[in-house]
Amino acid sequence: MKAYIIGTGMDGVKTLTAEAKKAVREADVLIGAGRMLDMFSTLGKKTFESYKSDEISQYLRENSFDKAALLMSGDCGFYSGAEKLITALADCDTEIISGISSPVYFCSKIKKPWQDMRFISLHGTDGNIVRNVCRHRYCFFLLGGENTPDKVCKRLCGYGMEKTKVYIGENLGYDNESIKNGIASDFTELRTGSLCVMVTENPEYERAVPSGIDDARFIRGNVPMTKSEVRAAVVSKLSVGRNDICWDIGCGTGSVSVEMSLQCYDGKVYSIDKNPEAAELTLENSRRFGCDNIKVINGTAPDSLSELPAPDNVFIGGSCGKINDILRVVYKKNSAAAVLITAVSLETLSEAVKAFEKYGVDSPEVLQLAVTRAKRIGKHTMLSAENPVFIIRGVKN
Repeated sequence: MKAYIIGTGMDGVKTLTAEAKKAVREADVLIGAGRMLDMFSTLGKKTFESYKSDEISQYLRENSFDKAALLMSGDCGFYSGAEKLITALADCDTEIISGISSPVYFCSKIKKPWQDMRFISLHGTDGNIVRNVCRHRYCFFLLGGENTPDKVCKRLCGYGMEKTKVYIGENLGYDNESIKNGIASDFTELRTGSLCVMVTENPEYERAVPSGIDDARFIRGNVPMTKSEVRAAVVSKLSVGRNDICWDIGCGTGSVSVEMSLQCYDGKVYSIDKNPEAAELTLENSRRFGCDNIKVINGTAPDSLSELPAPDNVFIGGSCGKINDILRVVYKKNSAAAVLITAVSLETLSEAVKAFEKYGVDSPEVLQLAVTRAKRIGKHTMLSAENPVFIIRGVKN
């Protein structure tokens, strides 16, 4: 059986390619969601309504066709079910016929280039909206479900980005197509249907990923903060990836949380502190730096850790003497997690090394960092030393 997996473009008529039209005409059966099949109802073809790979595979096994056309919206390579279909139809001779994707269509309508655009799907999932807008000049959001343009705009406004330029496309390719543009604050009450896309434009996007951010840029309060130079070393030693899940235990002002979140812009940072003021400061600093991928938890460790997703990286800046209990939870969730602990006393250093060894880290890396700053006093420049800090890193082989 020949199975054509066809990208139908926006409406399946005006944006359908000539190659796709030929495959649809020659097919014995058309398969897809109801919206896809409606486009070709005038052809009088046999149809099977489904978008689930296992149902489609079973239907084709139970019926005898020479050629089947499996209809997908947009293009098969852009957040499509085509990948699962190819696996499910391993016994068929499959061929993908590209369609016109929503970014290509929409960007042509708003006259914007898309080669450097960042693509984010919010179709039935929650994504890092603000962090991506901060990081890229252009972002394309594929919306759906509860993620509507007004909610995206509200999120931007909540992080001080109400003047971000936005373009909103609804029902692309259909007779009731609607395209709007303005700034985020213009559309916080906009009501739309479910078929929407959105582009943001941020000329002031981050040209580089900040590291060792100046202490003065953080809201401080009366909560301890990991200083700039130590913070830079911590984040460097953790080697945070773009999709990583990170825990910041004893987050304080959230300065380490912020720097980790800048690295894992497609991931998540869970910031835990028992002090309500610390939790509030972390939340304020996450908004200041556009980090909507930080989730703040006002609670104790390890009690607050059991419901969190397994971490890839863990920073312990404050443990209240419970390093051993915290590591037990960490390694139960992910035995390969990278864990980094800071200590300012020899007792905490000793506790950390022993805890690592107990859980199978034979030789934890220990680094002692001492920072000295120059300070002008009258006509002279004096050296002012900060308290030395131990950085203990453990990763199981």
